[in-house]
Amino acid sequence: MNNLLTDIDGVRVGHAEDATVASGVTAIIFDEPAVASADVRGGGPGIRDGALLELPNTVERVDAIALSGGSAFGLEAGGGVQAWLAEHGRGFPVGDALIPIVPGAVMFDMLNGGNKKWGRFPPYRDLGHAAAAAASTTFALGSVGAGLGATTANFKGGIGSASAVTPDGVKVAAIASVNAVGSVNVGDGPWFWAAPFEVNNEFGGRGLPPAFTPDMLSMRLKGAPVTTAIESTTLAVVVTDAILTKPQAKRLAMIAQTGFARAIYPVHAPLDGDVVFAAATGVKPIDPLIGLTELGALAANVVARAIARGVYEASALPFAGALPAWKQKFGK
Repeated sequence: MNNLLTDIDGVRVGHAEDATVASGVTAIIFDEPAVASADVRGGGPGIRDGALLELPNTVERVDAIALSGGSAFGLEAGGGVQAWLAEHGRGFPVGDALIPIVPGAVMFDMLNGGNKKWGRFPPYRDLGHAAAAAASTTFALGSVGAGLGATTANFKGGIGSASAVTPDGVKVAAIASVNAVGSVNVGDGPWFWAAPFEVNNEFGGRGLPPAFTPDMLSMRLKGAPVTTAIESTTLAVVVTDAILTKPQAKRLAMIAQTGFARAIYPVHAPLDGDVVFAAATGVKPIDPLIGLTELGALAANVVARAIARGVYEASALPFAGALPAWKQKFGK
C-alpha cells in the first residue's frame, strides 16, 4: 500500500498541466470498465456526462474519469481523455462503434494569477489527452494536474490521495483536487480539520489545537468579502475493489461525502461545486448491508485524508499575491 488511489489494482492516474495558465487536468484510467456513480452536493457544479451515472440510465461502467481546472472550459478535458482511450481501442460497444465513457468534473481556478487568455481554444482537451497518456501506478501529489491552480480560503490547495483496507481485505482509496471556498485548516494555524483520521503523519501529524477559540470557528471564505458563486469546488474520486452494483456505488459516493464535512469548513456551499465519484473494479464480494456501510465509513475517512494531503503537499503559485503553501508557512 502506497497511500494512493492506485493501491486499487487496475487503476492508473496521470497529470498534465500548463504552468503559464496555472491550471491542469488529472485523468483516472481504469484498465477495465468500472461500475460507477456520483453524488453532487455543491451549489455550483460543472459536470461532464453526469446523467450517465444516474441510476435509471443504461450505462453502468466507465472507462475513465477526468478532473480539471478551467471552470466550464475544462469540460473539454474529458474529450481529450476520451480520444486517448479511443486510440487504444477502449469504449462501450454500440454495433461496430466503441464509445469511451468518460465522466468528469471541473473546478474554478480562473482568478489565480495564471494567463487565461489562451485564444480561440482552451488547452484542456490537449491536457486531457496528455494526462491520460501519462497515467501510471505512481503519481505526484500537491500542485500538479487538476490541482495546479487550486486554492482554499487561506492556503494553496492541490491533489491529495489516501487508501485503506477493511478488516475483510477490501481496499478503498480516494483522490481529491482541493479548491474549496472554505478552509481545510483550523483557523489560520497548522492543524487540519481531518486530523482525527490521519494515518502515519501523512499531513504533518499536528493533531488538533488544545482548545478551539471563536476565531478558529469563524467562517473563512476564499476572496471574501467579494466572493462570487463560481469560484471554487473540491472534486473527489473514490475507488474500491469490491463488487458493487450501480446503486451501491451511488450509496458509496453518498457516504463518502461525509469526508468533505470532516475536512473542509464550511463545505457544500452555494460557492462550491463539490462532487464525489465512486467506482468499483469488481474483484471482492461484500455484504450488501454491513459490508457496504463499513466500506462507506472507511471511504469517508480516506476522502478526508486525501483532502488534507492535497493542502499539505501543495506548493505556492509563482505570482504576486499568491496564497502561501502550508509547508511554506509551517514547514514539514
